[in-house]
Formats: sequence, C-alpha cells, structure tokens
Amino acid sequence: MVAAALPAHRFCVAPMLDRTDRFCRALFRQLSRHTLLYTEMITTGALLHGDAERHLAFDPIEHPLALQLGGSDPGDLARCARLAERQGYDEVNLNCGCPSDRVQAGRFGACLMKEPGLVADCVAAMVGAVRIPVTVKCRIGVDDQDDYTALAGFVARVSAAGCRRFAVHARKAWLQGLSPKENREIPPLNHGAVFRLKAEFPELDIVLNGGLDELTTVATLLERVDGVMLGRAAYSNPALLSAVDPLLFDAPSVPWVHLHAKLRAILAAELERGTPLQRMTRHLLGLHQGQPGARAFRRHLSTHATRPGATIAVWDAALAHLAPSSHRAERTGIES
Repeated sequence: MVAAALPAHRFCVAPMLDRTDRFCRALFRQLSRHTLLYTEMITTGALLHGDAERHLAFDPIEHPLALQLGGSDPGDLARCARLAERQGYDEVNLNCGCPSDRVQAGRFGACLMKEPGLVADCVAAMVGAVRIPVTVKCRIGVDDQDDYTALAGFVARVSAAGCRRFAVHARKAWLQGLSPKENREIPPLNHGAVFRLKAEFPELDIVLNGGLDELTTVATLLERVDGVMLGRAAYSNPALLSAVDPLLFDAPSVPWVHLHAKLRAILAAELERGTPLQRMTRHLLGLHQGQPGARAFRRHLSTHATRPGATIAVWDAALAHLAPSSHRAERTGIES
C-alpha cells in the first residue's frame, strides 16, 4: 500500500481555538506531510461581515487542510463554504461540538446536536454549494441525551443530507455547569459509542476524537474506525507528528536535522514579513518534550522570543540547549 492510497483523515490534528492558526499549521506540516490539519473555528459572521481574506489566508504548504465553520444559518454557511472552496481549502467542516457559552449564544457548536433537522439543512445547503467534502465534528451527545440513541439519530439525519464523514469526540458535552476545558476532561469517555456508530453506519467515514494521547494504539484503533483525531496531545507534544507518516501513511519521516532547517526557514521568512517570533514559536514550546535539554529550550524561547525585535538568533540559541540525542529521528514519542 502506498501513501497516496491512504486518505488524509486517517490521522487529523483537531481544530483548536487560539492554537491551530496558520503559523501553527505551517510548522506542523513540516513534521507530517500527510496529516489532515484543521483551522481554528471561524464563525460565518466573521467571514461575511469581517476580514474574510485575513481569516481564510493560508500557505499552500498546509495542504491537506480543512476549514472549520461555526454557524447555524444554512444560507450563510453555504456562502462561507463557497469562500472556502474558492480559497483552495480541501474540506469544510461544521462545528457541532464546542460547548462554550459564547458559541451557544450564537446557536452553534454542541447545542446543534439537539437540532439534527437544522444541521441537516445546513449540511444540505453547503453540499449543494461546493464540490469539496462537507464534514461534521460533534460529540456523542449533550446533557441528558442517551449516549448512543441520540447520536445515531443525529448521524442518520445529517448523513442523509450529504455528510459522509463525522469526527466524533467520544464524550458528552454539558452545556451548563462545565467550562470548555472541563468538558474536555470530566465527562467520561465512551469510545464504544463511536465504534458502534462505525459498525452500524459502515458506509460513512467515522473519525475518533477524545482521550487519545499517543500513537502506539492508533493502528489498533484504525481497525475499528476510519481515522483518529488528536488535539491537545499533538499540540503539547508536536514531535509525535514526526512519527505519523511512517506509522500510518507508509511514508518516510523527515530527519530531525532537515526538520530543524525547515522550521528555521519558515520562521526566518515570517520574520522578514514582520511576524513577531513569539507568535510562531509559542506553537513549538513542546517540540522536544521529555528530551535532554528540553526545559532549557522551552525556557529560552519563553523568555527571549517574547521580546520586541526578537530575531532568528533566539531560535538558534534555543536549539543549542538541546543534547545531540534530542535530534535523533526515533525520539518522537513511540518506540523505534
């Protein structure tokens, strides 16, 4: 089997607010050529009434790349999906999983799981507007919904409208009483509900999200679902992405000496454009997590990259804190 035959959604980095901006995605792409990357959630209002060009901007090196939208008006979502397709995104994704109060006030995110008919209308409008895939990210349920019956009904209704892939965070979302952070940690995981969903909807692509923090079990999980999605684990320890291509896509990894050169080139180019160094290096603080010199590397970036006028020399000095063994390709969070 060759890498080209394997779909990008086999491994995904989740959309994360204030995390997966264009700098993060461009840097993470150097670690894995094949992982499917997602933008932060962008609301339809921000695109239709704000600076759409700024919100949608990305570097072609980020492909494969999906735009995640927040909204609940079918017409607005269709217009935004067309903008995404015109901009060159590979996929547009509807957020039906975020539980924050602000999102609920806008009638989108996890609260939409209580309105499968509306979500179906939204998906149908987007599918009718574009040729790129329209996907949905959701929870296994919200509040006192049954852990599986409501989920299956939601997926049946929305898939009939044209959605062929669902990324499912295997926790309920509690719309009151828990913060977004608590909603990522306190509701119990139920991977079984996602496995059952795939078994009962074999024609759909089902991606498992939630509670995944390493790659060693991913190959086993892919025997039961079509893809896996990591969020904070990938962000806090981005080095694990360098093991994704050989492990999951039958493709070579990038040697660390080349990886550091690629990262440096991106940082230097953005500095030339006037991007502050810290805006980029904040995404790489965990790059050498658990390796000799990692604490000094992180401390140097945290201290010096934030200073006005910080140059690429700060990155070079941070790397100098690392022990030579930290540059070895096998130090990626899985056994060689």
